[in-house]
Amino acid sequence: MAEGKKEQYEESLLYKIRHSTAHIMAQAVLEKFPTAKIAIGPAIEDGYYYDFELPRPLTPEDLESIEKRMRGIIQSRVAFERKVVSADEARSVFKDQPFKLELIAGLEEGSLDDDGNPVTEKPEISLYTQGSFTDLCRGPHVENSSQINPAAVKLLSVAGAYWRGDEKRPMLQRIYGTAWNSPQELKDYLWRLEEAKKRDHRKIGHDLDLYSIQEDIGAGLILWHPKGGKIRKIIEQFWTEEHENNGYDFVFTPHIGKAQLWETSGHLGFYKENMYSPIDIEGQQYFIKPMNCPFHLYIYKNATRSYRDLPIRYAEEGTVYRYERSGVLHGLMRVRGFTQDDAHHFCRPDQMPAEIDFVLNFSLHILRSFGFTDIHAYLSTKPEKSVGDTEQWHAAETALESSLKRAGIDYEVDQGGGAFYGPKIDLKIKDAIGREWQLSTIQFDFNEPERFDLTYIGEDGQPHRPYMVHRALLGSLERFFGVLIEHYAGAFPVWLCPVQAVIIPIADRHVDYCQQVTSRLKALGIRAIVDERSERMNAKIRDAQTQKIPYMLVVGDKEMESNQIALRLRNGENPGPISIDSFTELALKEISEKK
Repeated sequence: MAEGKKEQYEESLLYKIRHSTAHIMAQAVLEKFPTAKIAIGPAIEDGYYYDFELPRPLTPEDLESIEKRMRGIIQSRVAFERKVVSADEARSVFKDQPFKLELIAGLEEGSLDDDGNPVTEKPEISLYTQGSFTDLCRGPHVENSSQINPAAVKLLSVAGAYWRGDEKRPMLQRIYGTAWNSPQELKDYLWRLEEAKKRDHRKIGHDLDLYSIQEDIGAGLILWHPKGGKIRKIIEQFWTEEHENNGYDFVFTPHIGKAQLWETSGHLGFYKENMYSPIDIEGQQYFIKPMNCPFHLYIYKNATRSYRDLPIRYAEEGTVYRYERSGVLHGLMRVRGFTQDDAHHFCRPDQMPAEIDFVLNFSLHILRSFGFTDIHAYLSTKPEKSVGDTEQWHAAETALESSLKRAGIDYEVDQGGGAFYGPKIDLKIKDAIGREWQLSTIQFDFNEPERFDLTYIGEDGQPHRPYMVHRALLGSLERFFGVLIEHYAGAFPVWLCPVQAVIIPIADRHVDYCQQVTSRLKALGIRAIVDERSERMNAKIRDAQTQKIPYMLVVGDKEMESNQIALRLRNGENPGPISIDSFTELALKEISEKK
């Protein structure tokens, strides 16, 4: 969630409802388990959670009884009352609650707020009480539980969570719940959750045999299977052709680099915790690359550049490796090794507006080609701490915002949300069930050109500093593939399908004719196979639908005699007999139009 949106959410009634419901849940849990130790219970984007140390693992029946008690508390119209106290008073209230005592110590030192987050100013210590329950909390809350609709409250699941996110600290039980303004909103949300489960790329990836993660190889490392590899190859081919047609030069860079490279780039100073341990090679330290940028900078530096050479656009599908804790790894969405579709643009200041227009429109074109039409932009501006002069920042921010306006795309401004080295645009798409995913980033960088002393010779014969723009379009191939799987629920557009048509012979005597049809389709570029298994026709059709193959071409005696096929579609439609020429015209049209 963008910073501006987050602040707006935290001021909303819905946020107060969810925060208050988390406290009501904690009250219900303590009534059921009086010896429970309570930790923290914040509102989050679509609900809330609370962490507990409990005498035993929770069961589904426990959640039902806790939820029932929560509704009773809500219906009692309990008031939420705030009180500011001293640290000693707070310790007295929570003398039997070790996690709260630790938070109070942090508050007293001024280093943490009551949710355990770092703060810059020493906060006051406040308590909120509703009924028999008191919590250490900064708020905000509803005034009275009558503002919460008991029919719009639901407990969802239980998960393990280390205290303070530290695997060396106690493992707690985290209860997730959700709350909405109305029962209909809750119903809609639960539908989206159920739909998200059906679309889970990990399940579909397994069922369609697209990829796997093997324990013996390592968590967060992806094996692309032949079908998934075919889709990746199609994506890469399209990506390559579009870049070739739009003035990019392709570069390829190593997977490791000397420590000095990462010192110059600043990664060892600012990013080392996300990098893997160094490798010793003949007494020199090398690091596996977490990013491609420094290598592209050295390619630029390898020759003297003239103002006439610019803009220069380098593109690379470069595999990078970043350290991620095992607890945050998630299928294709969060991995340790991934291929980033990087590009770096180097241009003169006078070229910057046109270059930003180009890269924004190019990014939108690519995303729309994959079927993403609901795209929203976030413009992140200069933070308090930054490099580069004010004039540079103003020019870059103006170029980014003006480009968004010219593109006619909806956007929000995230004031102060830029990186220290430059402003940026993030492009986020909404998938088929309304979830938002960040894919493309267009990021100015005033830092690296200075660090690597990039120059070009201007019309005046003097060296000048170029502007540099990072651009990740798909983000990474792994994550983008995961988003594609979930957006289409595995039923990819025909142009992306690893198998576009399966020809199904009803009997063995039809196999030769099916092979002829397959050869004809393949010659036209249609990916087709023959299902020669000894299964019954209906079983083959069901299997093809399960594998989400777009076209099933059934062949029996009638079809052989009339030089036709009987067409069936994966959505269950049955158009019936059709000539091979008519089918190929239909299929090639859908493929070319990327429907």
